[in-house]
Amino acid sequence: MEKKSNWKEFKAVLDEHKITKLYHFTDRDNLESIIKNGGLYSWGDCEDKGITIAKPGGGLLSRDLDRRDHLQHYVRVSFTTQHPMMFVAMQDGRLSNPVILEIDPEVVYWNESKYANVNATRSGAHKGSTIDDFKSIHFQSIKARKHFDLPEEEQPYFQAEVLVKNFIPIEYIRNIGNFGIPVPSKPKTLQIKNPYTAQITRNTPTAFIFLVDQSVSMKRITTLNGEQMSLAEAVARIVNNQINELVYRCIKTTEVRHYYDIAIIGYGHEVYCGWNGTLAGRDFVSPEELKNNPYKKIIVKEEKRTRKGTMIKEIEKVQWLSARCDGHWTHVHQAFDKAKTLLDQWMQDHHEKDCYPPTIINITDGQFNHATREQIVQQANELKAMFTNDGNVLLWNIHITPNNMEQVLLPIGKEELKGDKYSELLYDMSSLLPTRYNQAISDIRGDAVDTRHVAMATNTDMSTLIQLMDIGTPTNISQK
Repeated sequence: MEKKSNWKEFKAVLDEHKITKLYHFTDRDNLESIIKNGGLYSWGDCEDKGITIAKPGGGLLSRDLDRRDHLQHYVRVSFTTQHPMMFVAMQDGRLSNPVILEIDPEVVYWNESKYANVNATRSGAHKGSTIDDFKSIHFQSIKARKHFDLPEEEQPYFQAEVLVKNFIPIEYIRNIGNFGIPVPSKPKTLQIKNPYTAQITRNTPTAFIFLVDQSVSMKRITTLNGEQMSLAEAVARIVNNQINELVYRCIKTTEVRHYYDIAIIGYGHEVYCGWNGTLAGRDFVSPEELKNNPYKKIIVKEEKRTRKGTMIKEIEKVQWLSARCDGHWTHVHQAFDKAKTLLDQWMQDHHEKDCYPPTIINITDGQFNHATREQIVQQANELKAMFTNDGNVLLWNIHITPNNMEQVLLPIGKEELKGDKYSELLYDMSSLLPTRYNQAISDIRGDAVDTRHVAMATNTDMSTLIQLMDIGTPTNISQK
């Protein structure tokens, strides 16, 4: 691509502010087309060339604004991985599995590139193609972690853009080879790799985070295997049982293999590590550490099938999580913050590996406190926007109840929620599941459909919670 005659001046600005990459968000479903067509085209060029965009990030209004400002033939590139419009697109359902493409900053130097100090279609945006236009960008503002961290008057500058004319060739998308899809020397001979199919090995592990509501309302009484107990006790037993199952899957002869990391976050008024005993205070722990450090063992009653039929038997069970129900508030927003912190480090440690994406399962019995709906959905979207090469983080939200109420399980669309506002909140917070979960979901819902389901449930009883936990923790373990 032809560079501006004074391109070194632009480079000096980038160097001064230590900017080494730019970003463009898209949906994972668009990667096949990007690779097949040899790069990233503007939506206007896609229309001209007959290229179908599987999941357009911009809506009709966005395209109208682009046409108004004659920007339909520009690829919009930003300076941040936490672009507010990405989360708007997730909330609107235009993106379900967003990925961030890392763009070589050399696109800044190209002769026809332009620059905007805010969103280019925003009223009053300063945009142009000169070095002075580039210097009008508020470089301190674009370095904020997210736009909410800035004063209100500075927030628009977080969305500063580089506008690249027509097309960004694939060789300038630095991480295009990191999504498990082969990038052939001849892009037209693409071989697609489906997401959520990575083998779980010791070199490519996954992670599970259990968020457990331990607020005071969890004192309410429910029934588990014919035994009455608090919701807190029932959930603790079910989570402990699922963790024990995960550990069991890692045992190969006498060796406990490190196929995944597991964390428990308890929350009520405060947020804290859910492990007890020698693991207390730890975040992620390995299956071997769990096997070697049980907190305690209890005798529980479980249904067992025998030749004489189903019987209730007493069985010894390992416990790591204890039942708590002492939090006077339900601060899920703090639990989401904690989960984000854990995953930020986990993703950094496993960067560029073909890892099955981490799974977060949030179990709660009621409404959340001291955070707005918008704040909680934003936090959930930030978690869902995190990704490995194989797919996006999967966030489950399961509402439990001691009462016999009509359950909503793993819906296909919002119409199944019948206008219930709380269910709609959980729906917006939860991931769209890949089709690999469909067979297990069909078994619990009783229908056979090929469309994708949302990872949420409301009014769940304990027997259904056990089923959902099993569906939500599949392991595609290799023998490696």
